[in-house]
Amino acid sequence: MNSIQVIALVAVLAATSCALAGVFLVLRRMAMMADAISHAILPGIVAGYVLARGPNVFVGFLGAAGAGLLTVFLVETLVRSRRVKEDAAIGVVFPALFALGVFVISKYLPNVHIDAEHVLMGDITFTPFDPLLLGGRDYGPQALWALGSLTLINALFLTLFYKELKLSTFDAGLAAALGFAPAALHYALMGVVAVTTVGALSAVGAILVVALLIVPPATASLLTRRLPPLIALSLAVGVAGALSGFYLATLWDVSISGMIATMLGVLFGVTFLFAPRQGLVAQAVRRSRQRQQFATEMLLVHLATHEGTDAEATESDPAHLHKELHWQPQAIRDTIDRASDEGMLEERGGALHLTDRGRDRAGEVAER
Repeated sequence: MNSIQVIALVAVLAATSCALAGVFLVLRRMAMMADAISHAILPGIVAGYVLARGPNVFVGFLGAAGAGLLTVFLVETLVRSRRVKEDAAIGVVFPALFALGVFVISKYLPNVHIDAEHVLMGDITFTPFDPLLLGGRDYGPQALWALGSLTLINALFLTLFYKELKLSTFDAGLAAALGFAPAALHYALMGVVAVTTVGALSAVGAILVVALLIVPPATASLLTRRLPPLIALSLAVGVAGALSGFYLATLWDVSISGMIATMLGVLFGVTFLFAPRQGLVAQAVRRSRQRQQFATEMLLVHLATHEGTDAEATESDPAHLHKELHWQPQAIRDTIDRASDEGMLEERGGALHLTDRGRDRAGEVAER
């Protein structure tokens, strides 16, 4: 594979591994935990560098994963104390750990290849030139092996614990009663998120990792309420954002990671506006139809109430409805036309008369 193909494949694998790990994170309303872990692993990377006396991928990975799990533990400890809410606990823990990592780097390791900007931004462009060397043999880019392995691990984790994760996410009490140990599943999920974050961070940076973890599942959740399609759509959105962002970045010669994150935002924005059931446009159309239906039913009930009374002639006059119902003339005309088109009233001699269908509909509304 050439370097362009490697970068595209790294982007796709990062998207798939993160989307798989992020689905239940979004469902559990713990999206900010991804941001916390992605920033708080910095002191773990520093600790790995110090312990290994220099750059070491394996030790650095362990240190970063340990810092991610430490973040989860500290947040959970604060939440269980019942004195700090979850969002506040995250806001306390991850800035403190990230700041600690920045302090140690700037104070004691200013001349080594660890810097906060690299951790935050990453640079997927250089992944083809960072090979995995074992026994003097080149096995290809490290990022492909790392992200490919993470994709398989995350897919296996979701497959093996699908029912348990589903039950503990939507009904933790029932999961505990059935002996599924929701607390253990929670820490296992957080461990998967931490390892995924660490594995993807070196290739794409913390900012894009958060986007890949959260935006695809959040976008998919606007399109479906069923879990299997949600997972599939999360993968599709992540891959679409990765490939479209990569293509536009190469076309316009801009940051690949930044463009991928931008395209994920675009996909979310389009879905937020035009999703068939939950999009803003669909909701606006639905509210408009509900208002029209309410107006039609209100007119039918009004006419049915005064039908056969001495006030029928006055109350069935369209001009009188402006005073009686406090509607604008155009709104009255639109409602009359709509009810007439539906065969529920007729307009004869300047007065409105219910049809049998309109009379039945008014009775149904009155019985609600």
